[in-house]
Amino acid sequence: MKTVQAYKKDNSWIYLTDMQALNNPLVLVFGNRYLLEDTTVIDDIRKEFPYEHLVFGSTSGEIAGENVIENSIAVTAIEFEKSSFVIKRDNILSHNKNAVELGKALYEQMPKENLKHLFVLSEGSFVNGSSLIAGLEDNVFKNVCITGGMCGDDARFEKTLASYKENPKEGEVVLIGFYGDTLEITFASVGGWQPFGPERIITKSEGNILYEIDGKPALNLYKKYLGDKAEELPQASLLYPLNVTIPGKEVPVVRTILNIDNDAQSMILAGDAPEESLVQLMMATVDGIADGANKAALYAMHNRKTMPQVALLISCVGRKLVMNQRVEEEIEQVKEMIGDTTTITGFYSYGEMAPFVNSNFCELHNQTMTLTLISE
Repeated sequence: MKTVQAYKKDNSWIYLTDMQALNNPLVLVFGNRYLLEDTTVIDDIRKEFPYEHLVFGSTSGEIAGENVIENSIAVTAIEFEKSSFVIKRDNILSHNKNAVELGKALYEQMPKENLKHLFVLSEGSFVNGSSLIAGLEDNVFKNVCITGGMCGDDARFEKTLASYKENPKEGEVVLIGFYGDTLEITFASVGGWQPFGPERIITKSEGNILYEIDGKPALNLYKKYLGDKAEELPQASLLYPLNVTIPGKEVPVVRTILNIDNDAQSMILAGDAPEESLVQLMMATVDGIADGANKAALYAMHNRKTMPQVALLISCVGRKLVMNQRVEEEIEQVKEMIGDTTTITGFYSYGEMAPFVNSNFCELHNQTMTLTLISE
């Protein structure tokens, strides 16, 4: 495996590796949404990295090496020497915003022979991440796992962009399949946030829209908890997500609030929160978040036969807001566990996708550090 990594900030390309020509690489382009809407920026990326398989995704911050960057373009080109990849794309707007059908359609397109792993890069505005995973896993092979993340737009929540080959646009979901007997891909997802306050019951919801908790309007109850910070919604919700224990599941998932509807007194979450689920508020400390990143790397490295060559890090925008100037500490925690020779790339997201530890079934997470470690 060979990699070339660079980022563009203030109109200059800064290389983190040696510049070299690669053979048919997978090129991951993570960047600020405003920059990805600028055709002159896209043209410059294509000129600097003149390859076929470019995958674009907007972010809430870019990860390149040990660096967490803002308002930039981060590019990582990966040449697979012993294995291969296949990329498929579709658009949620072509499926009447039905994420389950989109997931099914995407997986149907993917060649199945020797498929080892699926990585999904989803737009983060229209897609219900839980439903997308359900569609992808509807007929998925038993030993094929899914990881990935949902694109971001800083803390604006206006729109997100993604694409494969084409210029970035709204509604796109990109699925990357990895193939090869020599591939070793491991993963993990850990938060570091702590629940607080009473545990309540979701009494009315529909998909990822939460209407009532304990029979009371969900948004009104949430605002009471936030106090003065309620005036800063929906951005303030990134600091106080929900801990949701879904009926029939032992391990809770975290749900970030993407938007609010004052008229309906409801909250739009990044993933499903079914009725009868138990729900609590959550909060975090910088040290807790950094420790969560360390544990995620520890779990992802557990029982690996080879050292990872590439690490794809998807971390939640809420973690970045809490850590603020110390945000790079969680990247440092990961690097301590995976070693200095691993190429690190990724972004801050509106949702992360990975199975729980000791499970093959993917879940949508929020407020986690999610790692996908690859070697061949």
